[in-house]
Amino acid sequence: MAASSLGLLAQAKTTNALQKNFDNSLSLYFYKNTLRMLNQAENKDFDEMVKNIDKLKFLMVDKTAKNFGTKEYQKLISDYRAEDYESAMTGRMDGRNFDVFIKDKPQSTVVLVNDSSNLFVLDMVGTIDASKVGTLFSTIDNSTDIGKKIKSFTEHKGKKDEDKDKEKPKEKSEH
Repeated sequence: MAASSLGLLAQAKTTNALQKNFDNSLSLYFYKNTLRMLNQAENKDFDEMVKNIDKLKFLMVDKTAKNFGTKEYQKLISDYRAEDYESAMTGRMDGRNFDVFIKDKPQSTVVLVNDSSNLFVLDMVGTIDASKVGTLFSTIDNSTDIGKKIKSFTEHKGKKDEDKDKEKPKEKSEH
């Protein structure tokens, strides 16, 4: 593949900056063939849904690690807009907020899935029907292998938090 066409398959600069800022985030990459492997039930609708996705970067950020709140989320959205992404859809599913952004040249889609403690980013080279985003996220989230990685990541994060609490000096109580 020529160097000039490699640039066309890159993820959003905002996603890469987010990953760099949260260097302990979970990052997984899926290409067309690995996305299809998620479809263990051989659902034709799923294959149809992912047919226009060439590459997908899945990023899971622990928002509590750096106090990532509403202000930071709004800046993230404005950074995507600065890269010419346009808001295509906003929704809510299973206690999580979804924001879908699309870009025409090159065709790209970014999905932000936000809950109280984590931010999930699905940064796609290619397109997906915005109404199917919840289905794609659920499939990734419920995939046995990926689910194990996500569970391991969150358990590891919890263990780190416990270890930090153990390292803190205990306050002396005065009687």
